[in-house]
Amino acid sequence: MSASRKVPVNAPLITDAAKRYVNEAMETGWISSAGPCIGKFEKAFADFIGVKHALFTTSGTSALHLGLLGLGVGPGDEVIVPDFTMIASAFAVMYTGATPVFVDVDPETYNLDPSLLEARITKKTKAIMPVHIYGHSCDMDPILSIAKEHGIGILEDAAEVHGATYKGKKCGSLGTVSAFSFYGNKIITTGEGGMVCTNDDVINERVRSLADLAHSKKKRFVHEELGYNYRPTNLQAAVGLGQMESVERFLDRKRSMAALYNAGLKGIEGLRLPVTKGYAENVYWMYAVLVEKSFGMSKDDLCAKLKEKGVDTREFFYPCHSQPAIAELYPTKDRFPVTEDIAQRGFYLPSGLAITNEEIEYVCECVRSIADM
Repeated sequence: MSASRKVPVNAPLITDAAKRYVNEAMETGWISSAGPCIGKFEKAFADFIGVKHALFTTSGTSALHLGLLGLGVGPGDEVIVPDFTMIASAFAVMYTGATPVFVDVDPETYNLDPSLLEARITKKTKAIMPVHIYGHSCDMDPILSIAKEHGIGILEDAAEVHGATYKGKKCGSLGTVSAFSFYGNKIITTGEGGMVCTNDDVINERVRSLADLAHSKKKRFVHEELGYNYRPTNLQAAVGLGQMESVERFLDRKRSMAALYNAGLKGIEGLRLPVTKGYAENVYWMYAVLVEKSFGMSKDDLCAKLKEKGVDTREFFYPCHSQPAIAELYPTKDRFPVTEDIAQRGFYLPSGLAITNEEIEYVCECVRSIADM
């Protein structure tokens, strides 16, 4: 492969089944928020995760918002969120009028550190939001135990872990409620979209009402409370339904991609490869690495040199507590040393399902050639 060829950080793989279902939706006129694919997609995903209910929404962020509302989170409440996560996790808390309370993460998995939870819980704590990062589950047992002890709900942010497991159970089936994302770079994609999953009948009924503008049970178009238009389209559901038919193939491919990266990058001094704990089945949503001092150059310099060779990368999330939109409203003197450190040193390599083995080998060759400079 020549260096002039571009390897994108993510390129989705759209199946023939997805295209067929979209064409059927177009031909039959079911293109808006009503249509048969929505219910079929919800059932397929609920069965896959192993939950009773699944509600298709417009985005992962709206799914988080609805999940929090389903737990009764509102003004005056606090929700514990890892400092290392995509900003949508914290923003969803802010949408409810509650306060995000940040906690640092584990240095190996980058997930919420359960040993730090107790110190962050107050009388105002209404929920904990463990975010499963980059395809690896949080260590859920201690989180579940602490939540139960304090009578606190759990909203799993499972945006990045379609099909990942914790001790044999699917991520997204462990908490009180969970939220998934189907953004274009996710393992299952609908372009934009999300899913709220739960085994709780009351929460399911609540979030379904809120997502559809909270029409009164007594009479449609009468609204007794604030609702939201979080309805996705049947066209999006058609894509998702088609993708679900290949989900096991997608997961196998993600694991094989990670194996190729592991083999191709093994032994490079100063490059820390992904860690998988014994309790987790990692689906490697993104192949994330850390640059150590011994590598000989910074993460930014490495990414810049990879870009010169046509390899696209993405740096890790910035600490939530330091984001201007959050820091101005919720200033804190607390430090989050792990998050602050990995945000400076971490990035992920091309990980989209459409990537070829040849492209992965090329990426590994580029990293090795830069390391040898």
